[in-house]
Amino acid sequence: MLAGVFGLALAHGPDASSLPNVKPNDNRHPAGRIRHDTVRVTLAVRMATWKPEGDAGPAIAVPAFAEEGKAPQVPGPLLRTAAGTVIDATVRNDLSDSTITVRGLATRPATGADSLVIAPGESSRIVFPAGAPGTYLYYAEVGRQDTLMEREQLAGALVVDSAGASPGDRVFVINIWGEPVDAVHRRNALAINGRSFPYDERIEARVGDTLRWRLVNASLRPHPMHLHGFYFDVYARGNGLADTIFSPADRRMVVTEGLLPRSTASIVWSPDRPGNWLFHCHLMFHALGDARLGVLKEHGHEREHDLGRHMAGLVLGISVAPRGWREPPRGTARRLRLFAQEGARHGRAPRAMGFVLQHGDAAPAPDSVEVPGTVLTLTRGEPTDVTVINRLDEPTAVHWHGLELESYSDGVAWWSGYGNRVAPEIQPGDSFIAHLTLRRAGTFIYHTHLNDLEQLTSGMYGALVALEPGHAFDPATDHVYVAGWDGDEDPPHIVINGDSVGPPLDLAAGVVHRFRLVNIGMAALVRFSLSSDSGLVIWRRVARDGADLPPQQSRLGPAAIVLAVGQTADATFLPPGPGRYRLTAQRPGLPAFWEQTVTVR
Repeated sequence: MLAGVFGLALAHGPDASSLPNVKPNDNRHPAGRIRHDTVRVTLAVRMATWKPEGDAGPAIAVPAFAEEGKAPQVPGPLLRTAAGTVIDATVRNDLSDSTITVRGLATRPATGADSLVIAPGESSRIVFPAGAPGTYLYYAEVGRQDTLMEREQLAGALVVDSAGASPGDRVFVINIWGEPVDAVHRRNALAINGRSFPYDERIEARVGDTLRWRLVNASLRPHPMHLHGFYFDVYARGNGLADTIFSPADRRMVVTEGLLPRSTASIVWSPDRPGNWLFHCHLMFHALGDARLGVLKEHGHEREHDLGRHMAGLVLGISVAPRGWREPPRGTARRLRLFAQEGARHGRAPRAMGFVLQHGDAAPAPDSVEVPGTVLTLTRGEPTDVTVINRLDEPTAVHWHGLELESYSDGVAWWSGYGNRVAPEIQPGDSFIAHLTLRRAGTFIYHTHLNDLEQLTSGMYGALVALEPGHAFDPATDHVYVAGWDGDEDPPHIVINGDSVGPPLDLAAGVVHRFRLVNIGMAALVRFSLSSDSGLVIWRRVARDGADLPPQQSRLGPAAIVLAVGQTADATFLPPGPGRYRLTAQRPGLPAFWEQTVTVR
């Protein structure tokens, strides 16, 4: 199963008791010393004991960077200086039997892959101008690289600040160590700044703070990073060699941003509501409770211990203090009843679970299932209370993905809320009321946030469409497509709207049609495209992650959109006249796995 491919951890690593301990690097203190306009730093690569799940957790022996005279660190020591300075770096290879290749120590922007090849016991010095402001990374490879082994803990951030700047930001580096245990299972260490959730740092903030984060993906895997409860602005992206700092007109406001392998992003956001929130990789195999090396140990409060059974790996917990915040008044709420239930098995998933909205006075049949769940249509600004009734024989929880809402309703059991008021899991036969008041019209997602591997791949997800006041959802012009997984097989069997074949779709000519696209599988990119016999047609991108694009970004262009997990996108299409088209879904670079015939009349 894909659970094994992406991260079930079964055993402890090799004996590392005689090695120095790795110190998790919070990237608050730059390495080296500056004299005049030059930063001098000496780094060594040596074997060390890394415990990504706390001092009492499992230990693995890894090569790690250390600043001369200090403990080894994961991620590697932060190299940070201002534009206009010079970096004078010496790297020593303290490994006894392996050559290392160090990359990334070069002036930015760089045009290609630089490298220092250093034999065991040898050292190399490199002197270079820091170059242009931006967020970059450096890393080392040990010996010949085995594609089944992931050794991406041997990497750190290189940050160049604008001259005279006073950075008030944080740097977060993703590192992965992994290796196969057998043909199915892997042992993985998935860490942000050297620790895995729930043993990593808790981010403390207050309402009204401005949080500026530099994200560095030092791994060879992509990571769609998702923030609960808030949008963030992406103001720079980089590929490790060069950084593109966006103009204000080109910045994008999102809740999920995909980080490509060995890439960077700079984001800024400001919480305007208190509570506990999460920032995590939405490749669910990187955030499941099974995404750990060892057995969960006690960590802080009991609720965090419970949460850690459900989530692990690439997750940051954020606690936002009120600082004078007062809850705004709510008007009379519209009331909806949403049932989580299980029906007859269909497709490839071992179970058939889903969400069904009650229509009228009668509750749906207990064994009825809709995959994906009923499209929920809400109105911007209208208070809405959704009562989730759990008819399953196991607990569940519902996350309202992309919504700006109160923390208690966010849907992360044992975490959402604040202080002593923390949301429970929804027990079988019990219910939970989520208080929603949508701030914007757009396309969003709701999905399970408990036992994700089984529940999500069995159908517990759906689209939520928020409309402007006075507007009604019209299925003749509003077309919703939700990509999800049918079971957890390898390779994944991805379905669109619960099926592998799309029913024929008739569109009226001369009318603007809105395509609402959602990807909420466990992993994998999905590319949606609309084409005729002569190629891709032209449509207009109008929204991403539920937020309208600014006019300068809402452009006409080829009708193809690639979505990472946890992303939504909206596009409008004005058919030029009668004709036949094809709407397809595929994993990029692979044949289409789903197709729908579209006829314009």
